[in-house]
Amino acid sequence: MKQQSGPMNKKPRSANRHEHRRDNHTSANTHRGDRPSHASSQSSENRMKSRSIGNGSGSHKNRQSEDKGRRYEGQMDAEHKRPMNDEKRSSLGKQDRNSNRKPGASSHYKNKQHVSKASAEDVLVGDRIVVTIKRIGINGEGVGYYKRKAVFIEGAITDEVVKAEVTKVERSYLQAKLTGIEKASPSRQEPPCPVYEQCGGCQLQHMTHEAQLRAKEEIVREAFQRYTGITVLPLRPIYGMEDPWHYRNKAQLQLGWQRGELVAGLYAQGTHKLFDISECTVQEQSINDVYKSIKHIIKELNISPYEERTREGVIKTIVVRVAKASGKLQVTFVTATDRIPDQRRLVDRMRSELPQVISIAHNVHKERSSIIFGPKTTILWGEERLPEKLGTIQFALSPRAFFQLNPEQTIKLYGAVKEAAELSGNELVIDAYCGTGTISLWLASEAREVRGIEVIAEAVQDARANAQYSGIDNALFYEGQAERLLPEWVAQGIKPEVIVVDPPRTGLDAELIQAVLKAKPERFVYVSCNPSTLAKDCKELLAGGYELKWAQPVDMFPQTAHVEVVILMERKRSDRFA
Repeated sequence: MKQQSGPMNKKPRSANRHEHRRDNHTSANTHRGDRPSHASSQSSENRMKSRSIGNGSGSHKNRQSEDKGRRYEGQMDAEHKRPMNDEKRSSLGKQDRNSNRKPGASSHYKNKQHVSKASAEDVLVGDRIVVTIKRIGINGEGVGYYKRKAVFIEGAITDEVVKAEVTKVERSYLQAKLTGIEKASPSRQEPPCPVYEQCGGCQLQHMTHEAQLRAKEEIVREAFQRYTGITVLPLRPIYGMEDPWHYRNKAQLQLGWQRGELVAGLYAQGTHKLFDISECTVQEQSINDVYKSIKHIIKELNISPYEERTREGVIKTIVVRVAKASGKLQVTFVTATDRIPDQRRLVDRMRSELPQVISIAHNVHKERSSIIFGPKTTILWGEERLPEKLGTIQFALSPRAFFQLNPEQTIKLYGAVKEAAELSGNELVIDAYCGTGTISLWLASEAREVRGIEVIAEAVQDARANAQYSGIDNALFYEGQAERLLPEWVAQGIKPEVIVVDPPRTGLDAELIQAVLKAKPERFVYVSCNPSTLAKDCKELLAGGYELKWAQPVDMFPQTAHVEVVILMERKRSDRFA
């Protein structure tokens, strides 16, 4: 895929795909792909304003206008008692069993005493249970079973035996809070980040990196087994990072006051409490340094942060992006007002104290929305675009332009895409959901022609500018819906040998799948940020005459539960001559 948390942002398909706060870090909650859709009680722009947007358990859906906007923005005890048998329960007496129960609960438990074997349906919120963790879920939670019902426990690790208190009871699953560990995993470690548990931008810092990689491979296997029935998946070893820290090249943090201190950070899950993460362990250190300096300048100039409850103040969010190739930075202030008080002094101080910042922009966003950016952006000082490189491809990034948050891993991801495409120089490649054209440009040098399709007009403009900037003339970009344009081209006799898709977390539109099956490309390359929707889409493609050759997972956001996957599907030989 193109947050989040991720941890923090992905492109519209939504530009926000990866930046789920969790941007993967800017929104702290990702979709619980393992659970029924009603289980997604977490609010957010996802674990990063990111970690993820969409319902992996639902059917194919058309992208909504808000999802499109997000895409282009670019946007981580109590004492336990084991369940007792009837004899032990009766021996303890009524008061021990019911003293902490809500009114009405005691009769339920009296009835339970006459059942020889309690079932999972007898479990109530507040019950204490012991669970053996079998695997890691799509949001990083431990998944086990209690009386054959799935239990999701945040903070638990595979093969651990844990104590937990039930916090939610549904027909098909339980949610529980970790209260103790009876048998710890050797993969458990102390999270390096001091606000790891409160922030929510990362989900796996309590696991070693090696254990995280194993868990992500298993997430992919489990998704395919569940939704396609494939028990032996042609899964390649995951691409990890040698140094899985300080890799995020962009952050978008909310500004606010906490205990008299000006902080830039993320809101704790389900609260209005802002945690400062301007020393984030997954952000580039230069970004952390810029945030600390800007906070100091803003405080001295007495420019107030915006307060959503009172609708007073100025600055909502500060977005900072660094070009890995040069170390230069771009800063964008997102405000609820048309002007920034003392704007000239703010710019002058930043120019003086932050020489590595080459672009200062102002975006106005007056509406209440989880989307970071508003429609109007102006450059206060410096360059309109931030120059960046990805391999040999040159990019010029506007403040709202989508760009992958982990360039080092992106090169590995796109390398897998190129391998899957198997280009000889004679192919027409269609890149659906092309965003700002990163994959299209990556493949152009080895294809006859690449056609990118994107619904966001501004993204198409950026893609064309990026092609011109890199001197690439065989990559063309079209504004529109792939499920509309692709059938039109096929009807005109234009048939691609390769189709590449990189959709949002919700997966492929049903109409696009049908358009692909009618176009009959020799190779179909799918880049996914959600293994659940990937597997569901693959099921339809497998039924439509394609076979899965291999799947390559990529750890785009270490310390989070997010995993990217590239798969290669080829038309079955019998279908090629149909």
